[in-house]
Amino acid sequence: MRIVRFASPQGMSFGVLDGDGQVAQIEGHPFGQISFTGARYAQADIRLLSPILPSKVVCVGKNYADHIAEMKGLTGDAPKEPLLFLKPSTSVIGPGDAIRIPAGSTNVHHEVELGVVIGARGARNISPEQVGASIFGYTIGNDVTERDMQQSDGQWTRAKGFDSFCPLGPWIETDLPGVGLDPADLEVTCTVDGEQRQSGRTSSLIFDVPTLISYISRVMTLLPGDVVLTGTPAGVGPIRPGQRVECTIEGLGSLANSVAAADAVSTAGGSR
Repeated sequence: MRIVRFASPQGMSFGVLDGDGQVAQIEGHPFGQISFTGARYAQADIRLLSPILPSKVVCVGKNYADHIAEMKGLTGDAPKEPLLFLKPSTSVIGPGDAIRIPAGSTNVHHEVELGVVIGARGARNISPEQVGASIFGYTIGNDVTERDMQQSDGQWTRAKGFDSFCPLGPWIETDLPGVGLDPADLEVTCTVDGEQRQSGRTSSLIFDVPTLISYISRVMTLLPGDVVLTGTPAGVGPIRPGQRVECTIEGLGSLANSVAAADAVSTAGGSR
């Protein structure tokens, strides 16, 4: 089942994307028993949003050996335990939204990643064998990173936390095994303006999904809708305004985003 979050003239809703390309609206959120409203929309008549707004996005660094090799001068050797960092919820954007390059930055990189969406029961202090019951589904993420700031800061919050630095989508696939695909062995690719830059498989993860979710759950409670990004394969590289980044994962479709300059609009009010 493909769960989407979308905007229509009636407002924001969750829905299920049918095989015929229609979106069937559901009542409330998608966790638990799904109930349909009876409303249906053609994809051309709605705008897909990020499929979920997580309370947090938990990311895993240095989880593909080939990416560690290409980044060794910046991030060091392979970790002995999963290397965790967070992206704020304000970094999340959806398919078609623009990745915005901070003013003065010339070294912002794409990083395609398998995203794991946590289900209704959440995850706290669970074993790897219990992880399956805590997973709602899978999506595509792009862990956009300002590489110069990552190097200069020594920690990664600023480099990876800008608004728009976490595209997610285009939907959540809740049953990959049901369509004959193993989440542990999916092809992962990224193109920029049609040129392939990244290519890998989730079978090359150093720490697999059950290990990651269990490990994270012993550090922090994963709430329903939280997203875990599992790491990126080699081939990361710079993106600039005017380009188009497309992240594709086998069975999950493609997440495409344009690249633009930063939005300088301020929330500050006028003088009083």
